[in-house]
Amino acid sequence: MADYDAIVIGAGHNGLTAAALLQRAGLRTVCLEAKRYAGGMASTVELFDGYRFEIAGSLQFPTSAVVSRELGLDELPTIDLEVMSVSLRGIGDAPVIYYADPMRMLTHLGEVHGADAVAGMAGLMAWSQAPTRALGRFDAGRAPRTLDEMYACATNEFERSTIDDLLFGSVSDVLDRYLPDREKHGALRGMLAFLAVNTTYRGPETPGSAAALAYGLAVPDENAMLMKKLRGGIGALTEHLHELLLSGGGELRLRSAVEQILVEQGRVTGVRLADGAMVSAPIVVSAVAPDLTVNTLLAPEALSPEVRDRFGRIDHRGSYLQMHFALDGAPTFDAPYELLNDHEMQAAIGLFSTPEELQQQWQDARRGIVPADPAIAFQIPSAHDPTLAPAGKHAASAFALWFPVEGSASSYGELKAEMGRRVIEKITRLAPDFERRVIRHTTFTPRHMGTMFGAPGGDYCHGLIHPEQMGPNRPGPKGYVDQTIPITGLYLGSAGCHGGPGITFIPGYNAAQAALADARSASA
Repeated sequence: MADYDAIVIGAGHNGLTAAALLQRAGLRTVCLEAKRYAGGMASTVELFDGYRFEIAGSLQFPTSAVVSRELGLDELPTIDLEVMSVSLRGIGDAPVIYYADPMRMLTHLGEVHGADAVAGMAGLMAWSQAPTRALGRFDAGRAPRTLDEMYACATNEFERSTIDDLLFGSVSDVLDRYLPDREKHGALRGMLAFLAVNTTYRGPETPGSAAALAYGLAVPDENAMLMKKLRGGIGALTEHLHELLLSGGGELRLRSAVEQILVEQGRVTGVRLADGAMVSAPIVVSAVAPDLTVNTLLAPEALSPEVRDRFGRIDHRGSYLQMHFALDGAPTFDAPYELLNDHEMQAAIGLFSTPEELQQQWQDARRGIVPADPAIAFQIPSAHDPTLAPAGKHAASAFALWFPVEGSASSYGELKAEMGRRVIEKITRLAPDFERRVIRHTTFTPRHMGTMFGAPGGDYCHGLIHPEQMGPNRPGPKGYVDQTIPITGLYLGSAGCHGGPGITFIPGYNAAQAALADARSASA
C-alpha cells in the first residue's frame, strides 16, 4: 500500500494550491518542501529583527474567479489602497498616479497628462483584449490554446492584428502607436515598458516583447478577481493555503528535498528524498520549474530525448536586483515630488526609465555594464501595514533592471555591489535622507534567488514571458499541447505552466484538476 494517494513537490503558492485541492477531494496528500519555510516567492519573511519583507512577489495577480472562490481567497483581509502606484522619470516631469478608482485615474490622466493620454490608455486597453483571451489569461481548467485557437479568439481584423503584435511585435511598437509623444508621456511610457520587460530578457524595442505587455495589461472581467494587496504581506496567502491543507487532513513536510521522481513501467510510484528516504504515491504533482522536473528529477531513461530537449530550451535569464531595507523612519522626498511624502502614495513608487533608455540599458547589461541610472520599482509597504516593521520604523524594498548575468562569474560580486550603490543613490536623489535612514539592507541577485527558491536562473516566472514560451509553448499539467509527457500519474503545476507566471494559483489548480479527472476516469 502506498504511503499517500498524492505527493506534491514544492510548497510555493501553486504547490500548496494543488495539495489543498487534492486533500479536499479525499486523497491523502503530502506536500514536500526543500526549504525551511513554505510559500516560495509568495512569502513574507523576517530578514531583520522586527522587519518583515515580501521577499519576491508583493501583489496577488488578477486571477480566475473560480479559483479564488474555491480556495477562499476572496475572504482574506486586504489593504484598501487609494493609490496603487506612482510612476515618474525623476527629471521633474508630472508623476502618473495610478488611483484604484478607475474614474479617478482617468480624471487624473486627463487633467495632468492630457486627453491624448486618456485616449492612449483606452486604446491600449482595447488592444489587450484579444491577446488576453488568446493567452487564456484568466482561464482555469482549460488546456493552452494552439496557435489556430489563439487567432480564433479574434472577432475582427483589428483583434487579429493585436494577436500578431502579441506573437511578433515589440513593446515600443505598441506604445508608439497609442502614446507617441515620448516627452509628454515619458513617465507613462516608462511605467508600461517596465511592466512588460521585467518578465522578459528583452528590451522594449525587441520583437516578441509585446507578449509581456499584453499579459501585464490583461483587464479582469466577470471571470476574474481584481489585483489585491494583502494585510500581513503576500505571505498571508501561504498561511491561508497551508491552513487549508492542514484542516483537510493533509501534511506539509519542510526541509524535505526531492532528489528523484520514481517511475516504473511508465507510471510514477513516488519520490526519493535527498536523505535517501522513499515516499510512495500513485500521483505526483511537481510545482517546481517544468524543466527542472523533466531534466533533473526524472531519470534520463524515463523520457525520450526529444521531450527532454524541448524542456531544456526554456529561457530563464533573470536580469534584476532585489534589495530590502530596514529604515529608522520614513524617507522625506524633496521638490518637485513632495507628494510622495503622503503615505497613501508609498505603496509602489516607480522611478522609471524611458523605453528607449531601457532598451540601451538592456543592451549594455548584455555586455556586462551596470545601468548608470537603473529603472526601479520602490515600495514602502509598512506605510500601509505597520505589522511589517517595528513602531516608528519602516520596511522598504526595491526591484531594479538590468543586472548583467552573461558575464564572468568572477565579477559577479563587484557588479552586485556597484548596482546596489546606484539603486541607493537614485532613491537618495529624490529623498535626500534615504541613505542615512538605512539601518540594514540586503541585496539579492538572480543567482541568490535561484539558490533560495530553486528557480532556474533566478527566473521568478519559471519561464520568461516570451511568445515562444506562452500559449501552446507553455506546458500544461501533462506537458505541451502537441507533446505530452507519457508518464501516468505525473502532473506539472508550477508558475512555468499555462496559467502562469505570477501569483495566480491557476497552474496548481489545473494540475490538481487534471489529476482528479484522471483518477475518476481510472476508477469508473
